[in-house]
Amino acid sequence: MKRIFLPERPNWKHQAAALGFNFHSMYGQPYWDETRAYEFTLSQIENDLESVTEDLNTCCLELVDRVLRDEQLLQKLEIPEAYWDWINRSWQAGEPALYGRFDLLYDGHGPAKMLEFNADTPTSLYETGFFQWNWIEELIGNQQLPSDADQFNSLQDKLIARLADIVDPQEHLHLTCVSDAKEDRATVSYLQDCAKQAGLQSHFVYLEDIGVDEQHRFADQHSYVIDNLFKLYPYEMMFREAYGPILPKSNIRLIEPPWKAILSNKGILPLLWQMFPNHPNLLPAYFEEDAQKSALSSKYVKKPLFSREGANVTLCDPNGVQEQASGPYGREGFIYQSYHAPPKFGDDYCVIGSWVIGDEAAGIGIREDHSRITKDLSRFVPHYIK
Repeated sequence: MKRIFLPERPNWKHQAAALGFNFHSMYGQPYWDETRAYEFTLSQIENDLESVTEDLNTCCLELVDRVLRDEQLLQKLEIPEAYWDWINRSWQAGEPALYGRFDLLYDGHGPAKMLEFNADTPTSLYETGFFQWNWIEELIGNQQLPSDADQFNSLQDKLIARLADIVDPQEHLHLTCVSDAKEDRATVSYLQDCAKQAGLQSHFVYLEDIGVDEQHRFADQHSYVIDNLFKLYPYEMMFREAYGPILPKSNIRLIEPPWKAILSNKGILPLLWQMFPNHPNLLPAYFEEDAQKSALSSKYVKKPLFSREGANVTLCDPNGVQEQASGPYGREGFIYQSYHAPPKFGDDYCVIGSWVIGDEAAGIGIREDHSRITKDLSRFVPHYIK
């Protein structure tokens, strides 16, 4: 694994605008950064990332089954009791998942380490599945990369196939996100395009425009009843909304399914460590109240049970707080995870987002930052396989 510096394509910003990538720069700072790229060998991809991603996904599925058999664990994860039966029904019915993203630390040597699992509302889907593929095709065509260069990226094909598999083509699929999130809107637009390629009847509606009637039916802005809803809005927030208690009474089918509420929680990190102690791809982790957390190394990371884009994450060592990110999370509690130094290239730290579609690994996207905490403005950098 190497970081290689490359010249930018002279027209990439115009191309991005034409393709709907309207958040390639944010607040005057680059988000997409093609002045550099990460180079991998095929064995690094296949042995250290692809197979590891599928193994970690299997561990997480085993964890869901365990949690749903233990009310104390549901309480530890701060999942409201009113939703326990609904979540369990979803799991027992085998409601299928669409996608998820594991955040991994990996530098080309030794086992990748799992930081967390973005199982419910992961973003960076469009830039991973589409725009970095556009990048590599153009660079190969311009002979800036060898003709046999490749990319670990079957994301789009797998998304299309998965959507076709889990949504009845006779039914309609609605997709939603909140109205003030540009990146979320782009992610949903990309998924809607994938749904169309899968032959599905799809419709977009902002979350704020969805209504519900006395028969517990959810409907879009045109008053059409919603059968299937892909929602880029986390379960822990839905549970606190006024419509939350209606969800278990409704026939609406949500994507991701309700059982993903268990995995969309950093409390799975200590539970995974309990279930799979000394797993080569896991880091020691404990709940805030666990006495065993004293076993952590002198450096550790404090994370809220619920958090997005690195918010409220704190890096600590014996001298106190070394780095922290602000945010609105933490009232439900925290977990403590052993610190593992992220790979550093020049002045930048990197994290690999490894995608799983259904149960299959499907590609990676890489984020860079001068900070050791990956945040919403951390840069997206493409990759290729030599």
